[in-house]
Amino acid sequence: MQDNPPLRPPEDPSDREPLNGVGAAIEAILRQPRRVHHALRQAGGGQVIGAMILVAVVCALIYGVVVGTFSRGAQLWIAPLKIAGGLLIASVICLPSLYIFACLSGSRAKLSEMAGLLCGMLFLMTLLLIGLAPVAWLFSESTKSLCWMGALHLLFWMIATIFGLRFLGAGFAASQAKSQAGLRVWAMIFVLVCLQLTTALRPIIGTSPTVFPGAMEKKFFLMHWFDCLEGRGEQWREQPTAKDY
Repeated sequence: MQDNPPLRPPEDPSDREPLNGVGAAIEAILRQPRRVHHALRQAGGGQVIGAMILVAVVCALIYGVVVGTFSRGAQLWIAPLKIAGGLLIASVICLPSLYIFACLSGSRAKLSEMAGLLCGMLFLMTLLLIGLAPVAWLFSESTKSLCWMGALHLLFWMIATIFGLRFLGAGFAASQAKSQAGLRVWAMIFVLVCLQLTTALRPIIGTSPTVFPGAMEKKFFLMHWFDCLEGRGEQWREQPTAKDY
């Protein structure tokens, strides 16, 4: 059965209005995502990409501070750097495969346009995380369970990722891709890469004598989760280990 791209609604003339400033970009990606898609195809698309990256990094750092409030101390600066850096690393790792799948799907988008769509996805994801940050802060201040906080942050990240992928899917269709199958495969790759980075960059929520796990502590993220569920992830703030998120 042929995988047909989703039908797009009729184009609104306002979708062609330029994005003047960060505020306009935020408003557009929340209300008029096709306006962002159009801006990425214009001559000033590089400036739009730069602005989205900058805001995404700032939002990720702010959310990271909220994550760090669970353990406080050094995690107030370590967690923001790991979260912002992890998102950027995941994007760089996954950009080549996104472009390849776009080409295989019949898309006419250039590499720069696909990079812009990926930046737009991160832009929207981090904005949503900022919106959820007050809820995360409330639980950081009222619970001591590392496993519960890890699950909550993963849930918020998954919600943000779903909406981010929806934006990316709309841009994929706007690039005249004939199928969404390649994007679905890439989405699974992106999610796996991000989940593995949460383990490779641990601890993010808890604390440890070292900033990163040692060479002998390399783990697949599912194995790390199982270890946490078996009890080692139930450490409270007072006694975390390097294996705790």
